[in-house]
Amino acid sequence: MSSSPYVTHTVFNQPPSLSEWNLFTSDIALQEALKREGGSWGEQTVSNHGARLGGELFEAGFLANEHLPVFHSHDRFGHRIDLVKFHPAYHQLMDCAISHSLHSSPWIKPRSGAHAVRASQMYMQNQVEAGHCCPLTMTFAAVPAIAQQPDIAEKWLPRITANVYDPTNKPWFEKNGLTIGMAMTEKQGGTDVRANTSRATPRSSSPSQQGPGQLYDIVGHKWFCSAPMCDAFLTLAQTEKGLSCFLMPRWREDGSKNAMEVQRLKNKQGNKANASSEIEFRNAEAWMLGEEGRGVATIINMVAMTRFDCMIGSSALMRQAVAQAAHHCQYREVFGKPLAQQPLMQNVLADLALESEGALAMSMRVARALDNQNDEQEKLFSRIAVAIGKYWICKRAPAHINEAQECLGGVGYVEETILPRLYREAPVNSIWEGSGNVQCLDVLRALNRQPETLDALMAELHRNRGMESRLDTRLEKLGHTMATLMKDPAQLEYRARAVIEELALCLQASLLLDGNPQIAGAFAQARLGDERSLVYGTLPTGTPVTDILNRTTPQL
Repeated sequence: MSSSPYVTHTVFNQPPSLSEWNLFTSDIALQEALKREGGSWGEQTVSNHGARLGGELFEAGFLANEHLPVFHSHDRFGHRIDLVKFHPAYHQLMDCAISHSLHSSPWIKPRSGAHAVRASQMYMQNQVEAGHCCPLTMTFAAVPAIAQQPDIAEKWLPRITANVYDPTNKPWFEKNGLTIGMAMTEKQGGTDVRANTSRATPRSSSPSQQGPGQLYDIVGHKWFCSAPMCDAFLTLAQTEKGLSCFLMPRWREDGSKNAMEVQRLKNKQGNKANASSEIEFRNAEAWMLGEEGRGVATIINMVAMTRFDCMIGSSALMRQAVAQAAHHCQYREVFGKPLAQQPLMQNVLADLALESEGALAMSMRVARALDNQNDEQEKLFSRIAVAIGKYWICKRAPAHINEAQECLGGVGYVEETILPRLYREAPVNSIWEGSGNVQCLDVLRALNRQPETLDALMAELHRNRGMESRLDTRLEKLGHTMATLMKDPAQLEYRARAVIEELALCLQASLLLDGNPQIAGAFAQARLGDERSLVYGTLPTGTPVTDILNRTTPQL
């Protein structure tokens, strides 16, 4: 130590850096969930991935957000190029994800637990940097839609599902690995895609050469085009028979640039490492996917997959937030002892941990349902559970992360930590792919069009009946509420958020009963008991906070 009289302070009472940690082996809840939902066979792969993400790639997440994507409309010679350039750290993250098949694994190697293994990996990948997960999700979700058009699928899917990341700016047929984006939203319609005005005209005047699989020219404008550097985009446009779905490549088959032009990149609150844009279609060529006039039906499976990834993404943000907070409080001393040993802070941290575990349990249970779509019960359950989970988990994330910031105090508000980035990121999942009201209306749509989805959900909710009295009481009340409201559609819509909140909480409590009894009991007491509160850190007396924190705090 320097003996200079001008030394003003020494650094002490600071936690060690949370780095070089394995995001899988340090997360007991994730390990348990992977086993429970059928993915034990993938444990080593997930662990290896978690070690890399908590090691060399953790810093890459910071770099990708410090050096944001830059749009170049023309090259230095004046040629239109519509190119978005990224920092090498972004490409490093993308390469890691695609080499681990996060964009394709359940499609290329379908087996029991495949969605659970991928969900576990996406859960960890999102914790390091969520923005680049947008093109991963869209590439993954596009596969079922493209598969509906065999002639297009034959050419495109082998490249889309390949474990090859190729960010070069060249035609798709010259690359071994492709990514897919989306261009759905128009400024006059937003969620109401049927109000879209983009127009698709068949290349051929012969009716026999029009329709699915054929080339069309599209003119129009898209208010949001996610990940404009992708090799192709799923988009919607009007034809004579109505709204139809198309696959639009960035490059034409003759090797020239397609006539889709980026107008600007969106300056977003968060999701900074990912580029989002406004684009113009100036007679851009695209292949029709699926039946003409049934564009929404063609992309519906894609929407389910992207909403599922929103669940995973928000669950991941909450896990990283509570891990950072618990780690900090384990070492930071205030008033003579570590924060993690002080009762009020224990209450806050344990409450945050319960929320995180409930979100993960619901997300991983949906993953198991997606792995078993040949089972009608599981198919019906996933239909409604995705909308419920997307609504509730994504809605809970912003307040959760803000509370975690408070645990660190002022430093939690400083960009040198990951928490400000997590907080800015949190709202996007509740907005993207349909905001809260849209999810609630989707639940009501499922109940009206497929009443058996409610039966499937109730069967799941009652599966652990008798194991937790507070859950039993709430389920009985919920049954009466649903029976009454189903007879009054107007009241059901008016009260949709309250109903879906109750469904989500009961589902989380029931699922946690399949895992750790202490966590399940504490969650039920905090979320379903008589002492519920609107803020975190209000757990009832007797909650085993020490045990909860022992399984939540990362062990270096």
